[in-house]
Amino acid sequence: MSYRNRTAALASAAALAGSAVLMAAPVARAEVVDVNYQCKTPIGDKSAVSPIDIKGVEDGDGYKITMSWQKGVSSSPVELGKGAMTPSATIALGGAGNGTLTVTGPANDAALPANTPIKINDLSGTYVPKKSGEVTFTAGVLTIKALGTTTTCTPTNDPGPSLTLDVKAASGGGTGSAQGGGSGSGSDTGAGLPQTGPEDSAIALGTLGGTVLLAGAAGALWLTRRHQSTRARH
Repeated sequence: MSYRNRTAALASAAALAGSAVLMAAPVARAEVVDVNYQCKTPIGDKSAVSPIDIKGVEDGDGYKITMSWQKGVSSSPVELGKGAMTPSATIALGGAGNGTLTVTGPANDAALPANTPIKINDLSGTYVPKKSGEVTFTAGVLTIKALGTTTTCTPTNDPGPSLTLDVKAASGGGTGSAQGGGSGSGSDTGAGLPQTGPEDSAIALGTLGGTVLLAGAAGALWLTRRHQSTRARH
């Protein structure tokens, strides 16, 4: 096989391999999950079901996680003026992750009527993985602070994950699963120097030989012309 054909074949193989890796790469799986909240409020227990949506996007060394409520939960016996209510929540981590992630958001930007389900604004936080792999994100406890009181709403129906995300730890992190980035690859082989095979060596030697031959011919021609010029002066 000629050098040109061999190079083209290797390039095609590399392109196919890269396509296979991209096709095999896992993607985030998200679904809206109904969460049955039981809320402990200053005026007694209340319950509400709200569909919960959790999304994640890569952000620097971590992932920005956003939690959304599609229906209001709990309520207040009095109107809550603008800025009177501040929500926060926890998200339970599973899979390659563990513990909880706290998400927060701004206070209400409009007054909330009395005895009306409280609409929770989107809450967000940054998750920085310690190891690579698939991490699940499941709705946890919702906390509502308003007018000096605290209401806690806890899921009671054991909801499933709203998001499954394949994450990659920052440099130095471990590998949580086979899908995570491994270490010890051969990318450092040769310390950046090109690896040459027999054909490459032959081409390099041929080029060097041709250069020496041309230099020798030029030198011989210069000496001949100089000798003829000397004879002519005599």
